[in-house]
Order: sequence, then C-alpha cells, then structure tokens
Amino acid sequence: MGYKGLLLSAPISNCVLPFMGSKTPILPSTMVITPPSLRRAIGPALLRRITKSALSSARISNMSSAPGQSIPCKAAVAWEAGKPLVIEQVEVAPPQAQEVRIKIKYTSLCHTDIYFWEAKGQDPLFPRIFGHEAAGIVESVGEGVTDFQVGDHVLPVFTGECKECAHCKSEESNMCDLLRINTERGVMLSDGKSRFSINGTPINHFLGTSTFSEYTVVHQGCLAKITPLAPLDKVCVLSCGISTGLGATLNVAKPKKGSSVAVFGLGAVGLAAAEGARIAGASRIIGVDLNSNRFEEAKKFGVTEFVNPKDHDRPVHEVLAEMTNGGVDRSVECTGNINAMISAFECVHDGWGVAVLVGVPNKDAVFMTKPVNVLNERTLKGTFFGNYKPRSDLPSVVDMYMRKQLELEKFITHQLSFSEINKAFDLMLKGEGLRCIINMEE
Repeated sequence: MGYKGLLLSAPISNCVLPFMGSKTPILPSTMVITPPSLRRAIGPALLRRITKSALSSARISNMSSAPGQSIPCKAAVAWEAGKPLVIEQVEVAPPQAQEVRIKIKYTSLCHTDIYFWEAKGQDPLFPRIFGHEAAGIVESVGEGVTDFQVGDHVLPVFTGECKECAHCKSEESNMCDLLRINTERGVMLSDGKSRFSINGTPINHFLGTSTFSEYTVVHQGCLAKITPLAPLDKVCVLSCGISTGLGATLNVAKPKKGSSVAVFGLGAVGLAAAEGARIAGASRIIGVDLNSNRFEEAKKFGVTEFVNPKDHDRPVHEVLAEMTNGGVDRSVECTGNINAMISAFECVHDGWGVAVLVGVPNKDAVFMTKPVNVLNERTLKGTFFGNYKPRSDLPSVVDMYMRKQLELEKFITHQLSFSEINKAFDLMLKGEGLRCIINMEE
C-alpha cells in the first residue's frame, strides 16, 4: 500500500494508534482505530513513523487551545554581523491576516544564511533571526487562511506563491510579484511589523521565514503543505538549495536519457543538479570544480567524470568539448563565478546545447561571449529556485523522495542540537560537509 492510500484509510493528523501504548492525551472525538490488517500491511517501520507524526500533530493541536496569544520560546538571535548567535527567550506574536504560525521541528543551514550573517554586500539589518531551510507543523492560522489547518506538516520557503499575480498564473514562471524573495525586509507584509520581540524590542525577520526559532510566523503563500508521512528531519533540506539544483536540471535543462551533462561547482546545489541528471537518466555527468577533494564524494550523486580547470593549460570549455565530441548536451552552473558561467555556456554543443545559470554573481559582473556562440543555436537560461512554485510544486518533490527516486540522506552530513547551532556555522565556514540538520527540540 502506498502512503497516499494510507492517508485515505486514516487521516493521521487526527488519529491515535492505541496499540502503540502512547500516553499522550487526544480528544476521543478525533480517534481513529487502525485495524490489524492495516497494521500488518504497512509494516512496523512505517507504523512507527505514522505514530510519531500523529502524536506530534496532536500535541500541536492541544497546545493551540488559546489562539491569539503570544508564545514564548527559544530563538538563536544574531545581534551583530559575524558574531556568534545567542539563544534568547523571545515572544512570537500570533499570526495576522494571511499568516501561519508554525512550530519548527528541524532546520538546516544554507550559505545564504552565512552570507547575510556576515553582512557582505548589503546594508546590515540586526538584530535578526536567520534560517530559511526547515520543516515544521502548523500551530495556528490567521484570518483568511483557508489552505492550512492546525497540525499540517509544512515546509517554509524563502519565496512564495500568491496564486493571483501574472507570474503565479503563468506556467512558465515562479517569480511571484507579491512574495518574491526580499533580503532587506525584516518585517511582515500585512502590517509592516515584526512578530518577534524581546522585552518589547522587535527582532527582525529574515526572508520571511526565520527558522532559527522554535516558533515562527510565515505568510501562507510561503508554505508548502506536505504529506505527514515524510520525515521532517530529511525533507527540511528541500526548502532551498537542494530543490534549486534539482529543479535547475529537471525543470530547466531537461536532459534527455543517455545525454551528457556538465555541472560546474560541486557544493550542495551542484550535487543536487547532478542528482537531477542522474534521475533524468543522463549517461555522462561531468563534475567541474577547483577542489579535487570533492570528486570522490560526487560519485554518490551520479557524477561519472571530473575536471579540475587548474589541471589544464587551456580553457575548460575546450577541454569539455574535446571530451564530448563537440560539447555537452546540457550544463548547469552553480558557483556564481562569472568565468565559470561563461565556460558553462561555451561548453555546450552547438545546435542543441542548453546552459542553465544557477549561481548568483557579483551585481557588477558582466557576462561576455561572442555572438556566434548564440547564433550557432546554443541556448542560455537562468533559473530561480529551480523553477519550482513553492505551494504547487514542492509537495511533488517530497513525493519523489517518498518514492525513493530522490535520495536526500546523502546530502545530510551532520546533525546537531539547537544549542549547538554555532557549531553548524563553524562547519560551513570550514567547508566541511553539505547540510547540517539542527534538531530544534534538543
């Protein structure tokens, strides 16, 4: 039995499995007794996951008996640029119109958090609660919220989908006019105020998510509702980088089965792009990186060959063209280095080659190539969040993981408790590992 069939048999956000011996109180009106035949069919491992999910949702439901009140909780606050985060007691105000308050179960650290924590290339905005890759459970909803209810399992996302603007109505874009990423805004859209405070002093939001807090408030358009069977400590990484790289390949480059794909940059986003090429059935996946130490790890993601530009005395696009009899069929650039971007375009085959730019360059960088490279029928594309619409498309990415098409475990290299969050920053600054999962309840 697939998990979708299971949901029809017993909606686990409102169920109890008494045969597991749980002592968590749940209102009798919400009980659903799972029959022995269903228990045998789903097996013990999935059964334990269902029970854990049901009880977690039930606790959230019980806790929400006083809507409209602030919740005191712990949050990791950045008081100054580049200084260690401080675990503080904060007040999280109730959600306003179109907003949802969620309990964060797991969060992970992304390079974007590091970049803005260091205040590079922007006006600093502190104090602030960072974090934007996470998974949690809905605790309460504000006025006008109809797509979410208490107990729903969700992924908060740094960009959104209002479903009403021209971009949201277009099948070709995910660049929502209302909820597009805004790195400079530290307040909520509805009233221009923060939902976080310490002794009455407002604390700035980050990307509308601020997941380095036990509770946070998010616009409903920046939440993806997912199956409650998905393990939150795994799918939390889909809120940003992994989906970006994966979608760049599957949704934009669209390599055909048996084709060749070059991936520039073998960090987490680049490896997710390689994972997409593996899923698509590419026969040759060539990793390009200046760090040869990354090559062995990249094999786990389907990379078959490796090129370090420093090992050659000619442009890397010429090396790749020679390796592939004229150029690769597709390339995905994930570094943000302007020279790598140009090489990624110039290494694709004339006539049908497609290059996709994912990395974000310096705002003053200029992309330069000879017009003949375009005239010879090479295609250059850009992408934002892998062209995924958060609310509409992310649930299907979670489904890919549940069907074992997408392998997320290999992206997760470290796991830490919330109290150790600064260690996660140290690991990323040292370039150790890919994704560090932070358990907000430890």
